[in-house]
Amino acid sequence: MPVIAVLALDGLPGHHLTLPGLVFAAAAREHPGVAYDVRLCAAGDGPGAVRLDATAPVDAVLPYGLADAAGADVLLLPAHRDQGARPAPALLDTLRAAAARGARIGACGAGVLTLAATGLLDGRRATTAWRHTGELARRHPRVQVDPGGTLVADGPFRTSGGVFGGLDVCLRLLAEDHGERIAGRTCRDLLSPLVVHAERVAEVIDRTLADSSGLDATLEWLGRSLHLPLAPADIAAHAGVSVSSLNRRFLARTGLSAPRYLLSLRTERARELLERTDEPVEAVAARTGFASPAALRPHFARLTGTTPRAYRARHRPR
Repeated sequence: MPVIAVLALDGLPGHHLTLPGLVFAAAAREHPGVAYDVRLCAAGDGPGAVRLDATAPVDAVLPYGLADAAGADVLLLPAHRDQGARPAPALLDTLRAAAARGARIGACGAGVLTLAATGLLDGRRATTAWRHTGELARRHPRVQVDPGGTLVADGPFRTSGGVFGGLDVCLRLLAEDHGERIAGRTCRDLLSPLVVHAERVAEVIDRTLADSSGLDATLEWLGRSLHLPLAPADIAAHAGVSVSSLNRRFLARTGLSAPRYLLSLRTERARELLERTDEPVEAVAARTGFASPAALRPHFARLTGTTPRAYRARHRPR
């Protein structure tokens, strides 16, 4: 039975602590063959109390500690209070050891900042809650920050942001283990009772899951084609759908329309080239599909808070 260790830090919302158990228990209850051992681990020296983020101070006493995450198949870092630039060394060592043995690691919100402090996300794409994206880029400039906040999977890492970021991560892990059908049904079982028109919500969820499928080839093609003057019609033609269907699928998959996703991809690639190469800014702009450095500048500033030339001056390879 796969072991999932939820690493709890002070300041996490209560629903983020209990959400993994809720998701995987719901899947196991409805689908024979699905089974997980979910362990709530205080991310200190041993089992102990964790201070939850609540209007009134609430302590949760957890049965496991970091030592119990040593052999886990999956480690989850829920949203929590920002730990600052230097989280506890024992926690970072636990995460590095998990990655070294091939475990999958999921994080959302400020949990992504903690994961990035290990260095494991350097050179990889990751996302977090919108209010943390600037801080993530500032502290860890080698991380390719996706500003969308919608789940990003890169290697063994799953990152997300937003109120339902933890749900996104858990459902992605469930889909990887048992398929999209079971993950979709679990999502529907959890969310449909929240509203009166449950049947309508179920239909929307089912359609969203269907609409977000089949984009892998187009996403890979976009990553190879950033230098081309791509219009929405060009992307839709590659995906074999109409422009309206394309944008619906992109919104379901990435949280962005196709043009906005392409723009974020271009800007992130420009940042990577500025950091890792000595190519002139003009060449970087051309390689990433911007007509000129002036066209790149406002988008780059929104992502990093500075200009391409200033960013390169700080991050030029030694």
